[in-house]
Amino acid sequence: MDTFLHAIQSLNYTVAAVVLPLLAALVNFCLPVKSKAAGWISTIAILLSCVLSARVFATIWNNPQVHAQRIWFTIGQTQVYAGILLNNLSVLMLLLVSVIALPVHIYSTAYMKHDERYSRYFTYLSFFCFSMLALVVVDSLILFYAFWELVGFSSYLLIGFWFTKDKAVKANKKAFIMNRVGDIGLLSAIIILFAQFHTFDIDTIFGQNGLAHLMGIQDGKWTLIPNHLPDSVGSVWGRGTITALPALWQYVACAGIFLAVAAKSAQFPLHTWLPDAMEGPTSVSALIHAATMVAAGVFLLGRVYPMFIETELTILACIGCFTAFMAATIALTQNDLKRILAYSTISQLGFMILAMGVGAYASSLFHLATHAFFKCLLFLVAGIVIHQMQHIKDDNNLDIDPQDISHMGGLRKKLPLTFITAVIAALALIGLPLTSGYLSKDGILIQAFEWSDGRNAWFKIIPVMALITSWLTAFYVARLIFKVFFGEFRLLKDNPDIKPHLGDGGWPYTLPLILLAVCCLFPLFSFNPLAYEHAWLFEGLKTSARHAGEGVYHSLIPISVNVISLLLLFAAYRIYTRESRLPFPQKGFFYRLSYNQWYIDNLYKRAIVNPVLRLGSVCFWIDRNIIDGFLHLLTRISGSIAKLAAWTDEYIVDGFLHLLAAIVQSIGNFARKFQSGKVQYYLFSMLVIVLLLFILKILI
Repeated sequence: MDTFLHAIQSLNYTVAAVVLPLLAALVNFCLPVKSKAAGWISTIAILLSCVLSARVFATIWNNPQVHAQRIWFTIGQTQVYAGILLNNLSVLMLLLVSVIALPVHIYSTAYMKHDERYSRYFTYLSFFCFSMLALVVVDSLILFYAFWELVGFSSYLLIGFWFTKDKAVKANKKAFIMNRVGDIGLLSAIIILFAQFHTFDIDTIFGQNGLAHLMGIQDGKWTLIPNHLPDSVGSVWGRGTITALPALWQYVACAGIFLAVAAKSAQFPLHTWLPDAMEGPTSVSALIHAATMVAAGVFLLGRVYPMFIETELTILACIGCFTAFMAATIALTQNDLKRILAYSTISQLGFMILAMGVGAYASSLFHLATHAFFKCLLFLVAGIVIHQMQHIKDDNNLDIDPQDISHMGGLRKKLPLTFITAVIAALALIGLPLTSGYLSKDGILIQAFEWSDGRNAWFKIIPVMALITSWLTAFYVARLIFKVFFGEFRLLKDNPDIKPHLGDGGWPYTLPLILLAVCCLFPLFSFNPLAYEHAWLFEGLKTSARHAGEGVYHSLIPISVNVISLLLLFAAYRIYTRESRLPFPQKGFFYRLSYNQWYIDNLYKRAIVNPVLRLGSVCFWIDRNIIDGFLHLLTRISGSIAKLAAWTDEYIVDGFLHLLAAIVQSIGNFARKFQSGKVQYYLFSMLVIVLLLFILKILI
């Protein structure tokens, strides 16, 4: 009975946690656009959601899942259900989204206070949180797709929030269009899954005892393997409820899932929208990169993970590894502060996809959780730095880009708290000991090497590239920190007359930084700072038993990663604080390749965008000159026919009618003369008629 009551209570708390941001969005939508009450309405709503999510998490974590549903609608013999599914994965994401969103909301009350559309910003932000919170707890693929689209729509509104900027408009259109590619893939996969299983229920298909665990490719069919069927599933199979589709459809479904993941989580080849999405407010970037938009793709992969077979997982590992490496190399040479962090996010998401591909399911989601805190913190730090640089630019009428790190330097003295929290987040991103990033990233690297053991030597490329990417991460993160916070303030050096007034800001800025910085350290996830297997989050998500410290990789990988990372940190310090000569050329092929983001955007522009625009121009010309010309010809012909018809009507038809009228009128006038009222005329008329009749009689 207690279990039942706890389940009902958890469901009620979950619904309340999801609905509160929606109510805040509706209230804010009705407020004046400059109303300052909107910020606190949204913040209080997400605070309550956070408290309720924590309560649900404490009840469900490592306990039996709670799944409640009811019939939503019926089509023919198919009943479609809607409900809530609470298990370790969903309650983790529920808590993570609300916990990350809370400091972002607090931060936004100060960061956006001078914006002309203050309440509209919090309307969009609350709606964004509602969409993501609902996404992680729904139990139906149809509802999942609906909230998946709402997450994309919300991000479209927030990325293009400053719609008066041409770059922001282009960025949100780019994000929206590229995510539509992924949405087509997800919708196709859902249709195929329904055709196979005749249900949209996520738990029935992908749950612990779900049908996807029992599927395999046999005799060219994607089918249930009879030797592994429990009695309950066998009876369903016997009734013909499950359809055996050709194996090709399984590959198509997995490809559709990957497209959706690649679009939302910015993986190659659909990653180019994320760096451009930095045109939105920095607080929005913090939320998108931490626990909402980009996290949705990895969460989807975690939800449907059982349907992937070995070959498909290997492809995932290859794409994730390549994406992580590519993005890290690009981040090495960028000067835009937010763009560096954006490519860092793409790289870290690549690590998560790589982990899924090598079977490190728990480590992937573990890294998703830890990454949310330090990446959110880095973006909030970037927001403060950019905000202060913008003030300097406006106060001194300077023509500079406030996001360009080449204008910064020495800010640790002006922004001490911001500097300290930035260093903590940077160390976590690099993955040095005593941080949460050390636990989650090392887990991925270790399991990647273990996965490659016993396989073809070519498979060693994946963990080795991941290791190199980890070292690249250490260098570009160190470059960012040293160029922003160390050395001399370059803008002051170039403009000695300016008087910068810099500061960390009030408590709405500093409180979120402190909260997130604490969460970047190891105690939140494990009391053992050196073994990822002892982390409570890893223990709750792992799919197989593995003992801590087994294998040589458990000592070799952490030592090699951290020793070389420290050497790279020292090298970056020497290069970027002492203005030493760079050890690599800045004009060579590899530098240009990195600086121009591997020319992928240029390739898309030439291979896709420009041909589409040319096709659009051709279609426009055809429309204006052929279709419209033909229609204009028809118009002129119709006009001429109408004029001829009008002339015919006026001069022939109406002329004939007028002639008849004149004749009738003449006859009437003639006959009227006989109605004068004089008797002698009547007698004369009668005499004439009689004479005429007499003459006619004689003649005839």
